Amino acid sequence: MFLLAGLGNPGPKYAGNRHNIGFMALDAICRRHRLGPLRKRFQAMTAEGEIGGEKVIALFPETYMNESGRAVGEAMRFYKVPLDHIIVFHDELDLPPAKLRIKKGGGNAGHNGLRSITAQCGNDYWRVRLGIGHPGDKAMVMPYVLGDFAKAEKGWLDALCDACADFADLLVTGRADEFQNRAHLFMDAQGFADPKRVGEKG
Repeated sequence: MFLLAGLGNPGPKYAGNRHNIGFMALDAICRRHRLGPLRKRFQAMTAEGEIGGEKVIALFPETYMNESGRAVGEAMRFYKVPLDHIIVFHDELDLPPAKLRIKKGGGNAGHNGLRSITAQCGNDYWRVRLGIGHPGDKAMVMPYVLGDFAKAEKGWLDALCDACADFADLLVTGRADEFQNRAHLFMDAQGFADPKRVGEKG
C-alpha cells in the first residue's frame, strides 16, 4: 500500500491558495484514477483505490498545514505503511512556477507541513515538490503562499496537476526518476518550459 498525502489548509477560504497546490495535485490524481469516495478519518479526508496495480490511500489532512503530520502519522500507523511508501505533494518556494522535482528525504526548507510529517513519521519519505516561485522578499512569503493563484497562472497550474495525475503510476511502481522526467516533458510540450512564458500561457 502507498499513502499519497497532499498538503494544504482545509476549507473554502484556502482552496485557491498557492499553499494548497498539494491538495490540488492530489485531487487531480483522485479524479483521474477514480479514487474514492471521500471519507473523513485520521483527522483527514481520505479516498482509496488502485493506481498501477498498487493499493493507495489518498489523504487530505484537515489539521491545517502546520499539523499535517498528525493525520499522515495516524494513517501510516493504522495501515503499517513503510516510510518509503509515503509520497507527499507540497508547494515549493525554491522552484520556479510550473516546475516539479521529486526527492526522498532531505531537508524541509522551512516548510511547516513537511516539518510536522518528519516529526511524526520520520524523514525518509518521498516529496513531490511543486514550484510556486518566491515573492523575492522573506517578509512577503506568508501573504504570498496564503494568496490565491492568479488567473494568469491557471494554465500552468492545471497542466502541472495533470502531469501528476497522468504519471502517478510511475510513483507507486518505483520509477520516481521517470515520473519526474515524464512530467518535465509534458510541461515542455504544453509550452511551460520557459519561465518567461509561464505567465503568458495562463
